[in-house]
This record gives sequence, structure tokens and C-alpha cells, in this order.
Amino acid sequence: MAETTTTKTEERNNQRRVLVGVVTRDKTDKTRRVDVERLVKHPRYGKYIKKRTVCYIHDEKNESKMGDTVEIVETRPMSKSKCWRLVRVVTKAPVKVQLADAPKV
Repeated sequence: MAETTTTKTEERNNQRRVLVGVVTRDKTDKTRRVDVERLVKHPRYGKYIKKRTVCYIHDEKNESKMGDTVEIVETRPMSKSKCWRLVRVVTKAPVKVQLADAPKV
């Protein structure tokens, strides 16, 4: 029996980054814009600052909507700006209910 051994560099190359973010734009077909927020410590003052990364993701079934929290994974480039893929929708955004206009008296 031949056993295959993998080195640490091969394991590192096979790992793909997984991020969790919020869908901020869903107007295009099969493409979503996701904002991933992170906290970064200011080098001089020590205060934590919110930074964000904008990722364009591929959503094959158009299952995510605006405001959803999604899990995305890094993948091969699919277009000039799209190199992430949707894994799953973590939480759905609350549904907005529009009230009918009351008749004016």
C-alpha cells in the first residue's frame, strides 16, 4: 500500500479563504456585492477602527437578497472583479413591510 504524504505548503495551497459578510447590492443577475467588515487597531492611538472589504461574489441560483448575511469562499477568477463564490446564506434579512397610504380626509 502506497501512502501519500502531503507537505505543509501543499495543504496551505489547498485552503481557501472563507469570509462572512452582508449583501449590499443585488441588482445584477448571478452577481452580488458583499461588504466584509473587520476591526483594525490604530498603530499610534490603539483605538479599534472599522474597515471593510468589498467582494463581488457569484450566486448561481440568485438565492441571496439585500441585507442577508452570507458565507463566501475564494475561488478562481470568474470575471475582472469577481473571484468569490456563495457558500450559504447564514441569516436572511428581515422583510420590510410597506404600509398602505391612508386616505386623506
